[in-house]
Amino acid sequence: MGGTFEPENIVVTGGCGFIGSNFVHHVVREHPGVHVTVLDKLTYAGNPGNIAGLPSDRVELVVGDICDEGLVDRLVAGADAVVHYAAESHNDNSIADPSPFLETNVRGTYTLIEACRKHGVRYHHVSTDEVYGDLALDDPARFTEETPYRPSSPYSSTKAASDMLVRTWVRTFGLRATISNCSNNYGPYQHVEKFIPRQITNLIDGVRPKLYGDGRNVRDWIHTEDHSSAVWCILTKGRIGETYLIGADGERDNLAVLREILRAFGRPEDDFDWVRDRPGHDRRYAIDSAKLRRELGWEPARTDFAAGLAETIEWYRENEPWWRPAKEATEVRYRAQGQ
Repeated sequence: MGGTFEPENIVVTGGCGFIGSNFVHHVVREHPGVHVTVLDKLTYAGNPGNIAGLPSDRVELVVGDICDEGLVDRLVAGADAVVHYAAESHNDNSIADPSPFLETNVRGTYTLIEACRKHGVRYHHVSTDEVYGDLALDDPARFTEETPYRPSSPYSSTKAASDMLVRTWVRTFGLRATISNCSNNYGPYQHVEKFIPRQITNLIDGVRPKLYGDGRNVRDWIHTEDHSSAVWCILTKGRIGETYLIGADGERDNLAVLREILRAFGRPEDDFDWVRDRPGHDRRYAIDSAKLRRELGWEPARTDFAAGLAETIEWYRENEPWWRPAKEATEVRYRAQGQ
């Protein structure tokens, strides 16, 4: 595909979730000619407050389910691109009850790509590095676009299935689609059940943070703003049918991340409690994003992890009314799991 695709009306599914809402903010700020329709079911992870204050002539929220064929058809018919963030994404929840993950991640993706096929609309599929399974801690390898799929949880297996559906629709039906698989995001608007915001909000509350297992599990961290710029780059410049891995060379184990948070609060590095490990806790993820950088010229801008973390901590300090309502219920659930 030559040239740059320049959408004017995009549908963003899951645009009230953590990563999706950051993408909506990015588009509104960086691409003033684009109108965004957010389709979000507003499950526990979707919060309309995440996009509150954005201009109403640029951003419209439609509350609904990506499995609703009639609604999806109507929205896609009026768009020139769909960016699909909506997903059930919590590994522990997928082990407790896989059914919502099959419904949203597999059937929801099918509903969207069928509508895009019918109306000839460009589609970008946001996925995860967890489809590749995990790597050994002492393995120098990183995931690439050629890494075989080895999902290890109901969550990652349903994301892998949705990736395969998109690839098949490209090959069989000529769907104009691209796929991205990204590493762990951090930044504003992330639910307090997730590792970094849970530790930050515990410290704000004067509660000692908690670290799972031996703390050596490695994640490849990327600021959500860099993820957003990469997705836009792939949507507008990526080759149809291609997969691009998004990463910012941010490998750190959980112990190092927690110590960085404690330092930012002026606390001793060992001021935390060890708790039992999470079920199905993968050891290491690591992304090689050379293809994205080489082919499309993308580079991450937010590579200073300590600075990004300090900004994120400041955001949670300044936005307590945003996270406070979910905090108590989240901690009750973790306590019941011994975590």
